[in-house]
Amino acid sequence: MKIRVIIKRLSNPRVRRRLKIGLSVFGGAILIVLTFKIVYDIGYFDAQSLENAKNAEQSATQPVLTMESAQFIVTGALKEDPTNPKTIVEQIVDNNHKLAVIVIENNKVKKVAWIIDMHLFFTGDLFNDAGYNLTVGIEQQLNINRGDH
Repeated sequence: MKIRVIIKRLSNPRVRRRLKIGLSVFGGAILIVLTFKIVYDIGYFDAQSLENAKNAEQSATQPVLTMESAQFIVTGALKEDPTNPKTIVEQIVDNNHKLAVIVIENNKVKKVAWIIDMHLFFTGDLFNDAGYNLTVGIEQQLNINRGDH
């Protein structure tokens, strides 16, 4: 009984016209949303691939500090014999291309040292912008006795 009522109402030309308009608007909205979604996905994947390429390029151009390169920098800075250095690089604590933290040993005394921009080496205290002594903090983390160096 209710189906006949629905069929009777749908046979009315005004209802049909309104239904066609409503379905057309609904279909158009779906197409617009799908278009935006596809354009967004294409843009997102292009941006992601560009970012991945940029990261790969940066990692290829930025040198990585290895034990050998750190030993070479320390030996060169201290003007020691490269074949038989007195100061040995024990550990690379933080491998950052701008500021790397290393542990060196000379005469069985361990010290925290710093390599800046992959070429400048020093063993003094380094303070951050808040005045915190970074050298002492790393020595405490690694249980290195400060001793009389």
